[in-house]
Amino acid sequence: MTQPNHCFSDAERRGLYRAIYERRDVRSQFLPDRTPPDVLARLLEAAHHAPSVGFMQPWDFIVIESCEVRETVLSMFEQENQKAAGRFEGERQERYRSLKLQGIMESPLNLCITCDRDRGGPHVLGRNSIVDTDLFSTCLAVQNLWLAARAEGIGVGWVSILEQAQLSTALNLPEHVYPLAYLCLGYVSEFLDQPELEAKGWRSRLPLHELVHRDTWGNR
Repeated sequence: MTQPNHCFSDAERRGLYRAIYERRDVRSQFLPDRTPPDVLARLLEAAHHAPSVGFMQPWDFIVIESCEVRETVLSMFEQENQKAAGRFEGERQERYRSLKLQGIMESPLNLCITCDRDRGGPHVLGRNSIVDTDLFSTCLAVQNLWLAARAEGIGVGWVSILEQAQLSTALNLPEHVYPLAYLCLGYVSEFLDQPELEAKGWRSRLPLHELVHRDTWGNR
């Protein structure tokens, strides 16, 4: 019996894997060009089509163009980044301070993807044992948007050096809504051949064969 062929075409597969391998966390290469509304709409639609446990769809999207809001967030970043630098010593600290870890003002658009921890009510299918599946689901929306952005030629940078309670206040979030990902978006001058942290000698990609186990931990 002939099995149905659900594979993408060769060209479609190449495009998908290219987006995966060329996706970058962009901080330094943003151009001032505005993202057209139809492109932004496609990115948000891609994010909204992420899988979610119990189909709860816990995400919301705050599109941030205001310079005032972004300046507030940048000030918060600088405060937290100073703390983070203090965790390292010597040459490692110098290297850390040399890294550009945000593009809040340089990017023409910021986007906060939030997680509504009450969405779907108190009993969401599939969430009984692992309550953080709402957060995991929202991370999938981030990844969907990121891959779609690469296909559109849009760079994305995740600003993770932020204190979440302060960010919630700055964005006027309800108490039950968690600011999961603060992103910088925009067209870029280039997509680097390597992740920037790898190119700057901060860390290298781990070999896959060291990370694959069979049946139980340690059987490589």
